[in-house]
Amino acid sequence: MTGVNPDIFKAYDIRGTYPDQLNEDTFRKLGRSYAAFLGEDSMIVGRDMRLSSPSLSRAFTAGVNEQGVDVIDIGLCSTDMLYFASGRLNMPGAMFTASHNPKQYNGLKLCRREARPISIDTGIAEIRDMAQSGEFPEPARTGTVAERAMLDEYVDHVLSFIDIGNLRPLKVVVDAGNGMAGLIIPPVFARLPVELVPHCFELDGSFPDHQPSPIEPENIELLSGWVLEAGADMGMAFDGDADRCFLVDDRGEPISGALTNALICTRILETHPGEKVIYNVINSWVVPETIREHGGTPVRERVGHSFIKQTMLETGAIYGGEHSGHYYFRDNYRADSGIIAGLIVLEIMGLDGRPLSEMLKLYKKYSASGEINSEVADKQAKLDELAGRYSDGKQDFLDGITVEYADWWFNVRPSNTEPLLRLNVEAKTPALMEEKRDELLSVIRE
Repeated sequence: MTGVNPDIFKAYDIRGTYPDQLNEDTFRKLGRSYAAFLGEDSMIVGRDMRLSSPSLSRAFTAGVNEQGVDVIDIGLCSTDMLYFASGRLNMPGAMFTASHNPKQYNGLKLCRREARPISIDTGIAEIRDMAQSGEFPEPARTGTVAERAMLDEYVDHVLSFIDIGNLRPLKVVVDAGNGMAGLIIPPVFARLPVELVPHCFELDGSFPDHQPSPIEPENIELLSGWVLEAGADMGMAFDGDADRCFLVDDRGEPISGALTNALICTRILETHPGEKVIYNVINSWVVPETIREHGGTPVRERVGHSFIKQTMLETGAIYGGEHSGHYYFRDNYRADSGIIAGLIVLEIMGLDGRPLSEMLKLYKKYSASGEINSEVADKQAKLDELAGRYSDGKQDFLDGITVEYADWWFNVRPSNTEPLLRLNVEAKTPALMEEKRDELLSVIRE
C-alpha cells in the first residue's frame, strides 16, 4: 500500500482534508491511475480558488504526464465550465474542487468525454484500487501540458440558453461566496441589461466572508438581507465551485429547488414542447404537475447527478432538476449549471413582468419539511419497519422508500456514506405536514 487514504473516495467524487487525508503525493498517484483507467491520449484539467488547488493540480498533472497522457490546462474555472470544456473539446476532464466544503478540504470531480460522469460504480473504485496499489502500466512516452483559455467560449455558451432581448432592466444581488462565481458572473452579466450588486466576489480559498455553502440558512439570510437592502428584484447565491445556484425573491424569501425547477420547466417546455423532463424523488408534487400542465412528460429518478445524467442520456430528456440546486440541461452536455438556471429565471421574469414573489404564488401549493437527517444504527431494518407501518399508502422503492397518500407523501432514503436516514415530507397543509413529520421522526428515531 502507498498511503492513499481510502476514505477520500466518495460516491460521486474524491474529497478530503488537506494535507492529512490527501496531498500532492496522493494526487500524483491519482493522476497516473486516472490516466491509465481512461486509456485516452489527452484530458482537460481545471481548478477552483482553494489554497491547495494549484499545488494539487500540478501534482496530478505530473502524474498524468508520467502516464504518457497530454493535459489541456484551462486554469481557474467553475465545475460547469470544466464540464463545458469536456463537451466542447470532446475530452475527459478533472476538476480540482471540494465544492461547498470548508477551506481545509479539496478533491476531484471526474468525467469522461462529453462530461459523462464517473462515480464509484463507474470508475472511481478502479481508480482508487490502482492508486493504492502503486502499480501502473508502463507508458511509451511522457505527456505534455498546454494551456487553453475557455472563459469567452463558456460565456457565449451559457448566454445561448436565453434570448437577451427578452430581459428587462432588473437589479440582481449575487453572492459568489469568495468562490468561482466571482470569475464567471462579471463577464456574463456585462452582456445583460441588468444591474449587478456583487457580494464576496474576491476569489479567496480561505473564505473570509462565509462558508461557500449557500444551502446553509445563515448564508441565505445574508443574501436575503442584501436583496432587501438594495431593493433588488432577486438574489442568487453560488457554492464554491459555482455549479449550484440558490435564489431568493424580491421580498428576500428563499426559493426552494423544487419551485425553481417548476419555474424553469414552464419556460423550457414553452420553447421545446412535448419534451421529457427528469425530477428526483424528493422534488415537490408541483414539479411533475407543472411538467404535465405544460405538455411535457415527467420522468422520476433517484437523487444524485450520475443517475440524472444517465437517465437524460437514455431518455433524451431536455432538462433535469434536483431539490438541491442542481439543474441539468441536455444542450449543456447533460451537465448541471447554476448560472444557466439563473439566466432562464431572469428571462422568465423579463417576459412575465411581475415581481418574482408574485409569479411564485402559483407554485406554492404544498408545505414541505425540507430534508431532516437522523442517525440510525440499522438503516435497512428501519426502512423495512416504515414499509410495514405505512403499507396502506402507495409505495415505491426507487430511492429508499416513498409512500404517497391523497394529501401527503414522504420519502426516507439512506445516506451513501454515513449512518443516516434522510426524511422529506410534503402535505397539502402546514398542519398536516408538521403532524406527519413529527410522527415519522418518532418512528425513525425510536
